[in-house]
Amino acid sequence: MAAELQHKKRHACVIVLGDIGRSPRMQYHAQSLLEDNYNVDIIGYLETRPLEALSACKIHELSAVPVTNLTPQLKLLFKAFWQTLSLLMALISIRRPNFLLVQNPPGIPTLIVCYLYCAVTRTKLAIDWHNYTYTVLAMGTAGGEQSRLIRLVKRLERYFGSKAHTHFCVTRAMQDDLQRNWNIGPVTVLYDRAPTQFHPIDLPLKHELFMKLSKDYPQFMPQCYADLKQSGVLEATALTQKLANGSVLYKPQRQAILVSSTSWTPDEDFGLLLKALQAYEKTALAEPQIYPALLCVITGKGPQKEQYEAEIAKMHWQKVSIVTPWLEIEDYPSILASADLGVCLHWSTSGLDLPMKVVDMFGSGLPVCAYNFKCLDELVKHGENGFVFSDHHELAEQLRIWFENFPNNPSIQETQSRFGRSLQQFQELRWRESWRLNAAPILEAFL
Repeated sequence: MAAELQHKKRHACVIVLGDIGRSPRMQYHAQSLLEDNYNVDIIGYLETRPLEALSACKIHELSAVPVTNLTPQLKLLFKAFWQTLSLLMALISIRRPNFLLVQNPPGIPTLIVCYLYCAVTRTKLAIDWHNYTYTVLAMGTAGGEQSRLIRLVKRLERYFGSKAHTHFCVTRAMQDDLQRNWNIGPVTVLYDRAPTQFHPIDLPLKHELFMKLSKDYPQFMPQCYADLKQSGVLEATALTQKLANGSVLYKPQRQAILVSSTSWTPDEDFGLLLKALQAYEKTALAEPQIYPALLCVITGKGPQKEQYEAEIAKMHWQKVSIVTPWLEIEDYPSILASADLGVCLHWSTSGLDLPMKVVDMFGSGLPVCAYNFKCLDELVKHGENGFVFSDHHELAEQLRIWFENFPNNPSIQETQSRFGRSLQQFQELRWRESWRLNAAPILEAFL
């Protein structure tokens, strides 16, 4: 009976004022809380299917903000008002938890509403800082961080953020900034780590994924089906073939796979990747015996996707092809593990956060070329586990070096082995173990 009562008292609420399915870190928090025998409520939007592991959570879906014909300023006010009411209604509907675990950004109105709720109900408040709300909003605001609106947002974020009982953040640089410049604490660094579904896979599993993708994307289909069975091939994709004896082989002179995951937002300059691919196209056309064709898989969805897809459609490349699938949750780790190189275009509006997509790639054993910014070296070490670039010229050069005489370049194979050893060390600490070490003791103190 005592154990049952103790179990009932372990009640947490995870809050995401965004799409739950596209908030992996908060989903991992919720999953870890479940595994620690918490009853978990999640409040957020349901635009994308969440992880299957969260089926044991009680998810409270927020109502979408209605479309209006108001001016931009009034739209912002209406959105804040609507989200305030929606979040309050959701909080009132749940059983009082031991603590709220809140994602920031977005911090307005999230931090204000959650602080007021916690003050009234005597609930503990924990904030997980992924970035700063004011720097994200400043990107699309005239006057940037100096505008009156953004200065107000920063003051609100600083004030209500300081009211939490504890804080987590994603980098040591952010921890230092919160403690020194915001006078916020205590702050615990909880690095993003790949959960166990991100891991290297063998060639037969890669072949299964390519077969699945070939049903919807012709870039994965073989160029010719003729006489496959007569040559002892049961089935084939553009990259692999399965023989009659069941063995799976890469095709001779196959394409190389480049993968990038993007949110198609202004904080990722997709045009930079297109320029680098244009340079690779020129190089590969000039020396086709040295450089392979490149299949570039760009996953994700976001506001600029259609704009760039229209640009891609105008590219009449011969050595580079681009496919932009929206993958099922279970297929995303597999495509990372099936690629030959990853590209990350993320740059931080604050200069203090790190791209989770690189963490996923490292967990899958995939080396990465990552756009350089202030604290990237907390994750990507140039020449040790990947490459760092600052413009499309540097990225194009890295692609040229990596894929020269692909896949049998002894120099690159040596680099791959060195990167592989570094990534294996990275994979030794997964999200679950990191969370148990760094987050669980702090949250258990709130029980």
